[in-house]
Parts: sequence; structure tokens; C-alpha cells
Amino acid sequence: MGKRLGVGDYQYEAVEGWPGMDISGIASDVATDSLDRVYVATRTAYSFDNRSGVILVFDRDGKFLKSFGDDKLQSPHHIWIGPDDVIYLADSFDHVIRRYNTGGEMLQVIGTPGQAGMPEQPFNQPTGAVLAPKSGDLYVSDGYRQCRVHRFSPEGELKLSWGSGEWHEYDFAIFGHDPTPGTGPGEFKLPHGISVDKNDRVYIMDRENDRIQVFDENGGYLYEWSIPGPNQAFIDEDDVMHSASNGQVYVSKLDGELIGSWCSRGPEPWQFTGGPHGLWIDSHGDVYVGQVGEPNGLNKYARV
Repeated sequence: MGKRLGVGDYQYEAVEGWPGMDISGIASDVATDSLDRVYVATRTAYSFDNRSGVILVFDRDGKFLKSFGDDKLQSPHHIWIGPDDVIYLADSFDHVIRRYNTGGEMLQVIGTPGQAGMPEQPFNQPTGAVLAPKSGDLYVSDGYRQCRVHRFSPEGELKLSWGSGEWHEYDFAIFGHDPTPGTGPGEFKLPHGISVDKNDRVYIMDRENDRIQVFDENGGYLYEWSIPGPNQAFIDEDDVMHSASNGQVYVSKLDGELIGSWCSRGPEPWQFTGGPHGLWIDSHGDVYVGQVGEPNGLNKYARV
């Protein structure tokens, strides 16, 4: 029996040894399809001048099934799968969002591979892409070098953008530019992740500002709450948000009220070996957490 973890009604047992093989790379994010097959966005090379990636696929027991995307991917960041089993992959260093089917066939590319967008335009190292359940539109957080959110039609037409702030993750170290971060409502200091609830409200993980900002479907600022270093989040069917933040899983109501947090970083099999970066919950209520900073950082926790 694995280690028991959780908070409140959300209790889990660590599935030690999952998956049944080592992942030779960084498990940046994870998502499951309608059959609970598990898709892991993996960075296989991640130095500044040598980047590559792949999507690894497992069954829910951790058996490896297949891989795809290694012919295109540069830096897989976040992965999201819609109810129709279409996969959305934010490839940050290639400046695009890619759509795949579960067979690994690429369906669409939004953005220009290898080419950053103009200021305030898509994309400059995008971080995540999620469909809105009511409108069917695609929302994208953008990202490491641009403090923007974009809304696209299902056909990939840009409908609107919002956000401001001059936080560029690498500018000071590489170019000697010391940016002025955006800290006010509707401003960002690295919009690192994105979620959309059943009412099409948009939640932006404003990581370097230690907060989650909430907007209406047209980018109107609604409210925010404080949370340390939010990376990515999953909203469950009970309108509870589970976020990979600050080395733990934070569980919150959608008004920002904290239910609690669980797990930690450390050497034990049930702990995170890296920093929790991506999170998904499957149809059984099981939680998957992908971690950056260390290779082979992927954990599964079965709901009990």
C-alpha cells in the first residue's frame, strides 16, 4: 500500500513505480483522454541551444503505448485534452500551439514555427492553451516573453487579446534588459498557465506575481487571489481547482478560498523529485503531476 496523502475530502494513495518505465527527460505536463490514456509532454533536450520534445502515451496502469511529436516539438510546456479527445500542446520555444488527435496526427498549427510574434501579438513563448466549454473558443496564455492572453475561434482566427506588463523571463540574463513587471489588475508577470471553468471564466496562473487572476470571457478583470508560484491547474467537476504550485498541490474553491495543500518535494517515492509544473485529474479522480527541474518527475495518486 502506498503513502496516503490529501486534504479534506480529497484523499489519495501514491501509486509507487508509476509509470512502469523511466522517462528520459522532463515531464513538463500530463493529461488524459476519454479512455484515461495518459499523455506526457516531455522535454527530451532542454539546453538553451538544443531543444527537443515528444509526447509519451501510457495506459492508466503505466504501460507504455506509443510516442509521437518528436519530429516537430521543441519545448513542450503544457498539454490539454478536450472532451472530443483533441490534444492541444503549447510548444513554448517554437512559438506555436499544436493540435493533435489521439493517434498522433497533427491537425493544426496556430502561430509560425520558430518565429516569435510581434509585440502584443501571438506568440512569444506561449505557455498553455484551453478550450472554453460554452463558446468553443481557444484561450492561450502567452507567456514567457509576453504578458498577454489571446482568444481564438475554433478555426484559429484571433478574436481578441488582453493583458500588459513587461516581464520577460530571460531578458536580463541574456540581453541585459531589466524589464518593468506588470503587477496591477489585468497585468502579468509571466502568465504561466490557464484554465477555463464551465461558465467560460478564464483563470490565469500569474506565476511571478504569486496570484491567480480571473477574467470574464472577453478579458474583463473580475478578481484574484494569492497563491505562491502557481504553474498550472485543473478544475474538477465540483468546481474545485487543483493547482501545481510552490512544490505542492493546492486545492481551492473558485472564489480563491483555500481548502488546503498536500504533498512535498523530497526523495521518497511518494514525493515530488522536481518542481510540480503540470497537473491533471482523470475520470476516476486520480491525480497525475508532472515535474520540472529533474528528469523522470512524474507521479500518480489514486483517489481513495
